[in-house]
This record gives sequence, structure tokens and C-alpha cells, in this order.
Amino acid sequence: MAQVKWTIKADRLFDKYVFNAFLEYGTKTSKKWMQERIEFADRVAKHPESYTLEPFLSERKRVYRSCLIMQRFKIVYYYAKLSDIVHVVDIWDTKMSPDKLKQRIK
Repeated sequence: MAQVKWTIKADRLFDKYVFNAFLEYGTKTSKKWMQERIEFADRVAKHPESYTLEPFLSERKRVYRSCLIMQRFKIVYYYAKLSDIVHVVDIWDTKMSPDKLKQRIK
């Protein structure tokens, strides 16, 4: 089973989105965010390559994948096979330009 590690940036973005969801929509929505994070972590730990390849990052050296949560946000990650670690690098709001995603992930 792979280990799942979140970058500080991705973890802070996730917390920001959860907090904003709580303020705008209430406890039920913020709990749904947390549940989707848990479900993502469980699945990706067992099957790191089970999510879709991220098309906007296909030209990169690393193979990035993404998981759609809350119908509009993508958890973007890559899997390091040798170390068996899933690195979560970003949470991307799909309403943003794909160019912003490319800029944020170097």
C-alpha cells in the first residue's frame, strides 16, 4: 500500500477550500469535503494509478493524475513507484484557466 503525502501548498489549499465551503454552505458541505479526501486517500493508497491522467500536464516529465472532487475541484498528484509514495501537489479549481495549473506545478 502506497504512502500518501500532501505538499504544504496542497494541504493549505485544501484547508482553505474546506473553510470557504463551511462559511458559504455550512457544516454538511465541509464534512463532505473531508469525506472525499478520506475516500481519495484510501483509494490512491491501494491503487495509485487508478485515477485519470491529467491532460493539462501531459507534456511533463512526471506522470500526473487527478481525482475530481466536489464536482469541480481536482486533486492533482504523481506516484513515485520506487518509493511507493503518492505526492499530492495541488488542488485545482476547474473553473480556473488550465494555464494557471501549468504555472503552479513546476
